[in-house]
Formats: sequence, C-alpha cells, structure tokens
Amino acid sequence: MTQVEHIQAKIEALSPEDFVQLRKWFADKDWQSWDQQLEADIAQGKLDFLMDEAMAAKRQGKLKDL
Repeated sequence: MTQVEHIQAKIEALSPEDFVQLRKWFADKDWQSWDQQLEADIAQGKLDFLMDEAMAAKRQGKLKDL
C-alpha cells in the first residue's frame, strides 16, 4: 500500500465531524499555498501585464464604475 493509499484509507475511516475539520484544514492550506504563489508572482513582475491592461483600459475610457 502506498502512502497515498494509506492516507486515503484513514480519511475514509474518519467521522463526519473529523472529515469536515480535515477538509477545512486542507482548504486553508491550499489557499495559503495559492497566496504565497501569487505574492511571488507579483514580486517577480509576472502579473504586471494585468496592470498595464487595466491602465490602458482606463486611459481609453473602457472601465465602468461598479
């Protein structure tokens, strides 16, 4: 049995309450990883093109107030 299969079996055996707690922990961990990657991408300038596009749209009067 692989480590993943072992973990899957353990998850299957969880009570509904523990499963909810695990799902929340996993989702929080996933979002934390996403935030760290986004911050790294911003610091490296990988998303600068989005700001450039937004500024160009503003200059052209293409943006709408929300």
